[in-house]
Amino acid sequence: MKRNVSLEEISDGRLYKINDMVKADSRGCRGCSKCCTGMGNSVTLDPYDVYRLQKGLGKGIPQMLAEELVELNVTEGVILPSLKMAGQEERCVFLSQEGRCSIHEFRPGVCRLFPLGRVYDKSGDFQYFLQTGECEEKSRSKVKVSRWIDTPEQGKNHAFICRWHGLVKGLEGTIGRAEDMEQAKELNIRMLQTFFMKPYEAESDFYGQFEERLAGFRDI
Repeated sequence: MKRNVSLEEISDGRLYKINDMVKADSRGCRGCSKCCTGMGNSVTLDPYDVYRLQKGLGKGIPQMLAEELVELNVTEGVILPSLKMAGQEERCVFLSQEGRCSIHEFRPGVCRLFPLGRVYDKSGDFQYFLQTGECEEKSRSKVKVSRWIDTPEQGKNHAFICRWHGLVKGLEGTIGRAEDMEQAKELNIRMLQTFFMKPYEAESDFYGQFEERLAGFRDI
């Protein structure tokens, strides 16, 4: 999810790295589930999210689309999948009646970050920031960013996120300069098929699979 606001408006004014301590751990969480409702299409999925969801649910993106667990949305001309919000309250479809996440173990990166966010520099690298107005629970304790995100092989994951961000930014530029809608549509279809629709090998290393797909995508 992108937000066109200044960090001074929404954060504590600091940037954090993976081994920094940040006041993000809400041990007193009352399970209000407000962070899982009314999110629109903001819980955008990247290929690693899809890999994890596929392993956890035993379903690929085509089946998840058919079952209305995810949906496709356009951002800056690029079509990407996001978790589906349903009903009048726009509840995440993976939120239980008791207000608990039913996919917590393999939840997407956007959910793992909350209430943190990422801010990218001109080189394409990123740091984290703390969103101060997004959660009503104010009694938070400090936790190391790496522990909060709870993602294995964080060095590889960081590199993947930078490469994926760079690819999406490049696609936004290419689609923005496309001479006709058919050209933009063809590029989006190719990207969706390469990184999302084609199932991942659940028992194989994700990062190797991503690099193979990335190389193939760029060679076309």
